[in-house]
This record gives sequence, structure tokens and C-alpha cells, in this order.
Amino acid sequence: MAIAPDSQRRRLPGLELLQTAAPPPAEPLKKCLGALQQGWRKDDHLAALWQDWPRVAGAQLAPHCRPLSLQRGVLTVGASHPQWRQALLYNRPQLISALHQAGHAVRDLRIQQHHSLQAPVLESEASIWAQHPSRTDVHGMGTCPDCGRPAPNGEMKLWGHCGFCHRQTLTPQI
Repeated sequence: MAIAPDSQRRRLPGLELLQTAAPPPAEPLKKCLGALQQGWRKDDHLAALWQDWPRVAGAQLAPHCRPLSLQRGVLTVGASHPQWRQALLYNRPQLISALHQAGHAVRDLRIQQHHSLQAPVLESEASIWAQHPSRTDVHGMGTCPDCGRPAPNGEMKLWGHCGFCHRQTLTPQI
């Protein structure tokens, strides 16, 4: 059986109590985060790439692409649009060089299309309907120059004629 150190013993008349050990002194948060970042760098973790990405990719590319995974030295980068994917493909050798200069052991770079995790801002149904070209209460009524029938001004402004005449231009004549 182990004997508790004197700092954990409390002696009372005819009785001895054991107390829990004092907790180690708390470390500052900055020191903990610094140790975590050093661990990332040592283990070639994706988080270290995320931290260095704006500097590695540059001000033009960084907002439009991001590191997705790092497995066995192969970094997969996602681009938000096909044009940015093409820009990454053209700059692939420079990116690999910049990654090596930043201290990342990346052997190869894969580039793929990746849509942002942020949900696109969708217009509400009410706002779409408020701007719809067939709304006569908003755009007013006019006369179609092709068929001479009454039609909403919004349709004529959009297509140059009413929706019925526009539909005839879209469907093939049999």
C-alpha cells in the first residue's frame, strides 16, 4: 500500500484524513494553442495547411479554393468554380513549390470541383413573384406588337412580345 505525501494528509485529534492532490497550475490558453499548432506542423496535419493556405495560394486564389484532405502526401484542393479549378491546374507547380517552402510535405496535388459548404442565398418565393414579368399590377398592361393582344409590359420588355408569342418561338414548328 502506498503512503500519501504529507501535503495530502490532514491530522485531527485521533484521526488522519486524506485530501485529493492539488491540481497542477493552469497553463495560459496561448501556450496550449501554441503547443497544438506545433503538433499540427509536426504531424503534417490538414489544420496547418488551413492556417497557411492564404499565404501559400495567394490573395487571388485563396478565397476561391481550399484544402479538402491530405492523405499520404497527396493534397486534395477544392475549387468553387470551373474557372478557378483551371487556374489551380495552371498554377499547380507553383502551388507545390509554395507548399514545400511553407514546410508542408506534399508530394502531389489533386484539384477537384468543390461547391462551398455555405448555403447559397436563395430568394424568397414572394420576392421572385414580386418581380415576375407577367405581373400586370406591377408592370402594367400593353399590346403585343406581334399579335396585337393585350399583354403585361414586363413580358414585352423581357422578350419583345407577349408570353404566347414567345412560347411559339421556343417550340419547333411541325
